[in-house]
Amino acid sequence: MIRPRIEVIDLAVRYGDVTAVDGIGFEIAPGELVTLLGPSGCGKTTTLRAVAGLETPSAGSIRLNDATVYSAAERRNVPAEKRGVSMVFQSYAIWPHMTVFDNVAYGLRVRKLPHAEVRENVQRVLGLVQMQDYGDRPASKLSGGQQQRVAVARAIAFSPNVLLFDEPLSNLDAKLRAEMRVELRELQRRLDITSLYVTHDQEEALAISDRVIVMNGGRIEQIGTPEDIYNRPRSRFVADFVGSANLIEGQVRGPSGNGDTLIFETAGGVTLEVVASDARRDGQNTVALRSSYIHLTAMPETHNAVPGKIHRRMFHGDFIQYVVDWPAGQLIVRRPPTEMFDEGSDVTVSFAPMHCVLL
Repeated sequence: MIRPRIEVIDLAVRYGDVTAVDGIGFEIAPGELVTLLGPSGCGKTTTLRAVAGLETPSAGSIRLNDATVYSAAERRNVPAEKRGVSMVFQSYAIWPHMTVFDNVAYGLRVRKLPHAEVRENVQRVLGLVQMQDYGDRPASKLSGGQQQRVAVARAIAFSPNVLLFDEPLSNLDAKLRAEMRVELRELQRRLDITSLYVTHDQEEALAISDRVIVMNGGRIEQIGTPEDIYNRPRSRFVADFVGSANLIEGQVRGPSGNGDTLIFETAGGVTLEVVASDARRDGQNTVALRSSYIHLTAMPETHNAVPGKIHRRMFHGDFIQYVVDWPAGQLIVRRPPTEMFDEGSDVTVSFAPMHCVLL
């Protein structure tokens, strides 16, 4: 049986009367990249820093590589430098007065490795981050993307078992951020390093993660693959925070007849077929419908087809976002730029029952 590389058990972090992390737990398998995703103040960075040994928890335990590094019950708290983890910070934290080579070599020299081994490791990791030609350049002469590559190279130079990322791409511009997330993911897979990644960027989390942990108010809302988080949100918060979703209020009226879907009546009187789920079906319910799964046509459809009118059209380059008036209020709809409708146009709004998730 393969043991988790990271285990967090009933972890709590409190600052006086304020609870930043409230009894959370999760496991990360060897070679897996898991992202802590949530808004500012949700506890994700505090959790990461507790795993690194930079924050002292109030309760619970943390195990790394099958060894306990923190336990409130055992009063054990292994110092950060002895946990065998490496961290990439949001601010890069590289030394501007040093060259690229010396920045990457610093941690190896602290560990008193032989000179030849230091040089070999530095050249190896600079090659991995495509910075092999910049070893003699002062760090102060690098662009933001190059500085981030140096920070990653320094973090992996001593071959850590666990790599921690604290919003490493948030200081980069949008285009470079998109390029760097691909590079980071490829590098992580190539090295097979177990990684815990923190971000508030939903697109980033969905793009790079094996699994995503969505946090809110110091607690975990949902753990799942990016596809699970996006297509099968378990709470109103997850549906609303991750991606663009329409939250439709109404009530479940009963099974549809085919056994796989339910009849859902919106507050505006529209009857829809929705996918059956484990959600409570008594009283008021909410259905989450992703804006990218809604179709706009001039012809009636067979399932969940409702007349609507284009209220507003906004061009976003890769997609067009429509605000559509329909009997239950308004829907946000995202369609490819090849599907153009004029404001004021009458359309048929349609979507598959499998994309209507009962919360």
